Amino acid sequence: MTSLRKLGSSDLEVSPLSLGGNVFGWTADEAQSFAVLDAYAAAGGNFIDTADSYSAWVEGNAGGESETIIGNWVKARGNRDDVVIATKVSQHPDFQGLTAANIKAAADASLRRLGTDRIDLYYTHFDKPEVPVEEIIGALDELVKAGKVRHIAASNISAERLRASLDFSDREGLARYVALQPHYNLVSRDTYEGELQDLAEREGLAAVPYYALASGFLTGKYRAGTTVGSPRAQGAGKHLETERGRRVLAALDEIAQAHEAPVATVALTWLASRPTVAAPIASARTVEQLPALLGVGELRLTETELGRLTAASA
Repeated sequence: MTSLRKLGSSDLEVSPLSLGGNVFGWTADEAQSFAVLDAYAAAGGNFIDTADSYSAWVEGNAGGESETIIGNWVKARGNRDDVVIATKVSQHPDFQGLTAANIKAAADASLRRLGTDRIDLYYTHFDKPEVPVEEIIGALDELVKAGKVRHIAASNISAERLRASLDFSDREGLARYVALQPHYNLVSRDTYEGELQDLAEREGLAAVPYYALASGFLTGKYRAGTTVGSPRAQGAGKHLETERGRRVLAALDEIAQAHEAPVATVALTWLASRPTVAAPIASARTVEQLPALLGVGELRLTETELGRLTAASA
């Protein structure tokens, strides 16, 4: 995990695994979250992903719990300059959408919860086609010029809207997206590959995929006849019902056995090898779940093995 990767055209250098903060304040309380963050940092990890809406879906939560926990951890450890913090705007219950006013207000709220003076990477969480790209980029550029945001990025955006955004940034000399956060993994390739990936590659954008382990399916814990106690079990388990899901699992099992490595490590290593991908995102609820994720920086698969996974997932 000590080998850092340059994030697109930015000056950010990040670990080969981005630690997902979606579980902080949801399935991991603050003490558990601190333990996971400590172990990730101790292994050389520096790239933490969250969003202002995490975890508003939990009864009793208001949104922003994950940012607050990360902010408390950074303050307690005094390590702000050692970590790259990415967060997102558009989905917080109190800050819905991507109007200029909302983007600026949401950024200020995120900065307060994170206890910091700057966000290293600020994503539009879900694109809002009803808002002109000129308004979105203009607001993000103001945040960059004010020093509140270092670099901007987009998640859940179409190739058409991404192209328009990049063109506007270039034409007006404004802040430009440096990264994408697409839904992308071994059992969901068409959510990124094709027009969007081609555009990212041409324009020098880095990809930081979410659902990198398909809600846990690609850890190998979902098998026929087994029951997994997880809030995400229903979504992950559906892949067992598809021929592709079973093919992928069989290939992962064989390669993992050959390397004496966890299935999750193999799945993440394939994803990290794909064009444009800088760092997959994966989350850990406990410290015990971390080693399988951190192995993405160490495992080396042969071209034949990578090709087998690519073929199985086609």
